[in-house]
Amino acid sequence: MTEAVRDRTSSPPGEAASYRGPGRSVGWGGATVLVLAGIFAVFLALPVITLVVRSILNGSLASIAGSSTLLAALSLSLATTSVSLVLTVVFGLPLAFVLARRSFRGKWLVEAIVDLPIVLPPAVAGLGLLLVFGRRGLLAGPMQAAGIDIAFTLVAVILAQTFVSAPFFVRSARAGIAGVDRDLEDAARVDGATEARLFRDVTVPLAGAVLAGGLVMSWARALGEFGATIMFAGSVEGRTQTLPLVVYAEFQGGDVDASIAGAAILVIAALGVLVAVRVFHWGRALDVRNVA
Repeated sequence: MTEAVRDRTSSPPGEAASYRGPGRSVGWGGATVLVLAGIFAVFLALPVITLVVRSILNGSLASIAGSSTLLAALSLSLATTSVSLVLTVVFGLPLAFVLARRSFRGKWLVEAIVDLPIVLPPAVAGLGLLLVFGRRGLLAGPMQAAGIDIAFTLVAVILAQTFVSAPFFVRSARAGIAGVDRDLEDAARVDGATEARLFRDVTVPLAGAVLAGGLVMSWARALGEFGATIMFAGSVEGRTQTLPLVVYAEFQGGDVDASIAGAAILVIAALGVLVAVRVFHWGRALDVRNVA
C-alpha cells in the first residue's frame, strides 16, 4: 500500500477508524453500525421465523388439509386474487400506459390518486368502498334499480383486493413502459406495425420483467388483504372469509394452532413472491423510485 493510501485510510487521533475492506479491522463506529443493523435484522426476521417454525413443530401446518375452514378460505383467497389480478391487468395496464406516455393537465393529481391506496389504512379503504358501493352508498340508487348488490358479497372481496393491490402493478408498469426505448417503437412503426400490435409485440415484451414483478407484488398484496375486506365484505365463512380473515377469526375464537397455520401459509406465500422477484431479476417492482 502506498503512503498516500495509508494517509487516506488512517484516522485522526480520537476518531474511530473507517472500514478498510474485506478482512480488515472495523473501528468502533463501524462495529456499532453492524451491531445495530444486526439487531434490527433479527427484530424483523424473528417473528416470521418463529411463526413458520412453530407451525411445523406443533403440526398445525401439516394438519391444514384436515381443516375445512382453512381449506375453504385458502381456495376462496386463490380464486378472488386471481380475478382481482385479471381486473388489475385489464384496467391497470392502459392506465399505466397513459401515465407513462401522455402529458396532460392534472397528471400529477391522477398519479397521486393512483398511489393513494398504498398509503391509506386498509380499514379506511374498506369504509370508502362501502360508502360508494354499499346499500346506502353513493351508487345505491342505480345499483338497486339494476338489481345489483355488492357489499358483503364475493364481488366485494374482489373489489377490495383490487383497490388495495392494483396500485403496485400500475406504478411498476408505469416505470417499465416509460423505460422502453422509443427508437425501437419508432422502427416498428416504420415497418408498418399498428399501435395495437406495437404495444403487444414490442412495448409489453420489452417491459415484461417489470410488468411481471408488478403482477406478483400485486397478487401478494391482494392475498394478504384484511382491513378493506372485513369492512366492505365482512367475514362470512365459505362466502367472504379469506385466509387473513380466518387467521384473525381463529385467533379470536381461541384456536391458536389454526391461526398459526393460516398465518404460516401467508408468510410462505409472501416470502416466495419476494424471492421470485429477486431471482428472476424483477427488482424494479420493489424500487420506490417507481413512484416518482
